Amino acid sequence: MLLYVTIGSNDLACAEPFYDAILAPLGLKRRKQDDVEIGYGAEDDSRCRLWVVMPHNRMIATIGNGSMVALEAESRAAVDAFYEAALANGGTDEGAPGLRPFHAHFYAAYVRDLDGNKLSAVCERPE
Repeated sequence: MLLYVTIGSNDLACAEPFYDAILAPLGLKRRKQDDVEIGYGAEDDSRCRLWVVMPHNRMIATIGNGSMVALEAESRAAVDAFYEAALANGGTDEGAPGLRPFHAHFYAAYVRDLDGNKLSAVCERPE
């Protein structure tokens, strides 16, 4: 359903190592980069599906209240690694890895990036 998602940043130089670290456990890698955006995609997909960008209008990037990007994880260990990488790279905790009440196998972790954007990694497998 979604073609791609953008996340605003005010400092791509700081965002780059943060996103490289947290997206690696989810099988996503940096595929494109220039002065205003960094694109991430899966190894088996020729397109970048997640972009970290400086706002096009050159205004300050801000967070959306109620906005969150949830990323699929292949395993609970990948969710754990995403969470630990986020905290180790300056992100903040919004909910430690664990099962959530949405359904029996909804295992998720929630973090904020360096600009305050809320992110989640979710594994829906019974592992």
